Amino acid sequence: MKRRERNKGPARAEAVQIRESGRHPFGALDRYVPLGAGELQLYRAIREAVPILDAAIWKLIRLAGGVAVKCGEPAAQAGLERFLRTVPTGRGQRGIQSFLDCYLDSMLTCGRGVGELVLDCQGREIAALLCAGPEQVEIREGDSPLDFQLCARGLGGTCEPLPWQELLLFTPFQPETEHPYGVSLLRSMPFLTDILLKIYQATGMNWERMGNVRFAVICRPGEGEGAYAQERCRQIAGEWSAAMQAGKQGAVRDFVAVGDLDIKVIGADNQVLDSQVPVRQILEQLVARTGIPPFLLGLSWSSTERMSAQQADLMTSEITALRRTLEPAVERICEMWLRLHGWGGDVTVDWADINLQDFVEEARAKLYLAQAEAIREEERT
Repeated sequence: MKRRERNKGPARAEAVQIRESGRHPFGALDRYVPLGAGELQLYRAIREAVPILDAAIWKLIRLAGGVAVKCGEPAAQAGLERFLRTVPTGRGQRGIQSFLDCYLDSMLTCGRGVGELVLDCQGREIAALLCAGPEQVEIREGDSPLDFQLCARGLGGTCEPLPWQELLLFTPFQPETEHPYGVSLLRSMPFLTDILLKIYQATGMNWERMGNVRFAVICRPGEGEGAYAQERCRQIAGEWSAAMQAGKQGAVRDFVAVGDLDIKVIGADNQVLDSQVPVRQILEQLVARTGIPPFLLGLSWSSTERMSAQQADLMTSEITALRRTLEPAVERICEMWLRLHGWGGDVTVDWADINLQDFVEEARAKLYLAQAEAIREEERT
């Protein structure tokens, strides 16, 4: 005789809801608290997380380039130009411009730039120009605001002044009363960046759930089949999994079941939130902090031709301000080279012209000016 299973009453099928706690990979933005010099890693994470901010900083660095130096001694001009063109700056790079690019990158990201003039063994030539990490250097103020020293932590944890202070370069970016050693260009961005990354993370998770279709298979047992509900569910789940795996391999496999079976697509009836408006509002504030016109970053926001010209003029003033910040460091490097070679006198830093306008429009403007001058000459005669 077959052993009959004792009917213990209707069996209950378990329902399980699984949802992973999805977060964007830049968790430091969630726990951001201003801690002075401790947020440098946060600023680097912001550049890595938001590509448009990284592109804006690199555009500022490239547009601020084009330095040339003139000294008062004509005989030293050729040697100074050769030095600025060929001086090693580390990691296979040469030239003052590569040093200034790294120096300005540190200023914009960390709020201050730190560099060093490395002399040769005889101390008669500048062998290299190197940039240092701002997080490795601390500032110790003297008796007056004009007196300060660059220090570093020693083996015992004490802050010790670095040797050869006259060979070290230090430039703060936009120093304030509460932050005399500069502030980062990204200082006001962690809160908005965190919101932006949450929107992107939620959008990615929604597309993963709705784009990669998932099915909900509901089996309703009939009368007298409650004891076998779990067994039937396991059989249906196994056959359904086999049918899905066969579809991944390019084979078509039918799924057949007996009973009241309902199959639905999970997430098909849900609507994804429109993120265009909040994302644009956040990007507008982030881009405004950089000073870069939106059209230079590939953002096709509504902008007239006259508005674009005004934005280009404002961009020119931003680049000029960055160049004024870099001039003292360039002058110190050139004056040190002149003194090491027995030359004196001051140096003048000349920058290449900033041109963000259309050449055709500039040529047309010059033509109009020439025609107006010709008309005035005719009227005088």
